[in-house]
Amino acid sequence: MASTVGFDGLVTVARGLLARPGRQVLAIAGAPGAGKSTLVEKLAEALAGEPVAILPMDGYHYDDGVLHAMGRRPWKGAPDTFDVGGLRTTLKRLRDPAEGAVAVPVFDRNLEISRGSARIIGPEVRLILAEGNYLLLKRDPWPSLRAHFDATVMIDVPEAELKRRLRGRWVGHGLTPPEIDTKLEDNDLPNGRVVIGESIAPDYLLRAEQGG
Repeated sequence: MASTVGFDGLVTVARGLLARPGRQVLAIAGAPGAGKSTLVEKLAEALAGEPVAILPMDGYHYDDGVLHAMGRRPWKGAPDTFDVGGLRTTLKRLRDPAEGAVAVPVFDRNLEISRGSARIIGPEVRLILAEGNYLLLKRDPWPSLRAHFDATVMIDVPEAELKRRLRGRWVGHGLTPPEIDTKLEDNDLPNGRVVIGESIAPDYLLRAEQGG
């Protein structure tokens, strides 16, 4: 059964991982709008001075051209629209001390595309904060990632709150109300239900009111 933690408890978990020998990976999952990116940035700030780096799952989005060829462009963000093998390979490289510095992609939310080799994770990094919707998903091929995680966290946010946050996000991108409704009902909220209903039990559960 998952242990429920607040933010301070999560900092303690992270420091415990840093105390272990070798490089560690803390995987943080949650539905779209759960606040994963905000949480890992806040956690990295709380660990300032420690050798920590962030690895976002969103960097492994398939390009829009690939999604168009797949007939999946309207469902960008669904579990099958990510390069899971690429993420798995990156995690494997990051666990190999012989690799040295590893370049990783980062998703540009303003451009809605991934920028390859946009961040360097150096050999000095001891703790990687991996974050993404589907890191704990039971659906293949996502379970192939779990061997590379040393501890796992799920952010728990009620659907009504997710909807409020996501609506605000798309307003900020300049979408019209009908476009936002389509985004929410056809993609974001169904994907959130997949995360909530089809993920393994995490080691730690972070409640919305605690994680922000």
